[in-house]
Amino acid sequence: MMNNSVGDAVFRYRGSTFDSMIESLGGVFGTFDAELVGRAQGFHWAIDLSACETAVLITGYHQRGFQFRAQWCSGATEHLSIVVPRRGGMGVGYGSCMAEAEPGKFLLYRNFERDRIAMQGQSNLIDELVLNWSLIQRTIAETFDVPFSGSLDLLPEVDLSTPVGRTIRNITEAVIDGIRDNGPLTQSPVAMAHITQALADVVIRMVPHRLSHLLNKKPHMIAPGHVRRGIEFMCANINKPITMPMVAAAAGVSTSALEAGFRAFKHTTPAAYLQMLRLRAAREDLLDSENHMLLREICLKWGFFQFGRFSAVYRAQYGENPSETRRRICGSHSRSSSGHVG
Repeated sequence: MMNNSVGDAVFRYRGSTFDSMIESLGGVFGTFDAELVGRAQGFHWAIDLSACETAVLITGYHQRGFQFRAQWCSGATEHLSIVVPRRGGMGVGYGSCMAEAEPGKFLLYRNFERDRIAMQGQSNLIDELVLNWSLIQRTIAETFDVPFSGSLDLLPEVDLSTPVGRTIRNITEAVIDGIRDNGPLTQSPVAMAHITQALADVVIRMVPHRLSHLLNKKPHMIAPGHVRRGIEFMCANINKPITMPMVAAAAGVSTSALEAGFRAFKHTTPAAYLQMLRLRAAREDLLDSENHMLLREICLKWGFFQFGRFSAVYRAQYGENPSETRRRICGSHSRSSSGHVG
């Protein structure tokens, strides 16, 4: 763990103006508009960045406390931040609500849901581990068998005295130590992907949020036969034109009964469930580095006849465009191939 003494830390970026600090942070988050709340006397800051494919670590020092408002632009990167206070604290807020990181308490926040950020205390020193929101969205999609978009309403404050808090702290500190100063995790993309995935899994399964109640479904809440038959029909004909009356007929019920069954036991509609299955199948093709089909061919293969619409629903589900998935996988495959000796 980093020593709290600023003199022992090496910062690559320093300045004495608010605008220069925001410009440096824009290199991580993309362009966003920001303005100070009130006046900041003796404004001095220093930032160091450590980055790898799935996470960025920001270590920030601020001589005095201050607040600012942020307006995220369309080009900004959506992310989940885990704030680790080393000295002083940090708060994020929306409207009249403020969540804070302080000794004994981490802070979780999604940047697009917060408009006010406060640095607290003199000689403030903060580590902020930034995870791309697409990782969180993929984890949600794999954990819950339902389509999801919008706010997760994640509980922002994590008490480090609890078992959940200690678990999140241990994994977070392992990631921070592994990527700081070009650490060992930056040299192993596979290990980094596994540990950040583990961190995302712990957050989604252990920190309360909008979908947490689905984790506690009792065994007797198994979907009835007509819902299971409907899903089986969808899976068997996923790449063919399917209408909901066809699914209802295969399930042996009316369309209204099919709709009611899916809403009660899958918390979604039959049409949305079919779309999720098709998106999942398309994503598996995109994640296959040996699959050389064009994006439009994959789109048509799984029943999406409008590429723009497919891209929009794919991005809403997984937090990235189909082309970004393909580019990321092809890039990883190229790097691993170039590094192979045999």
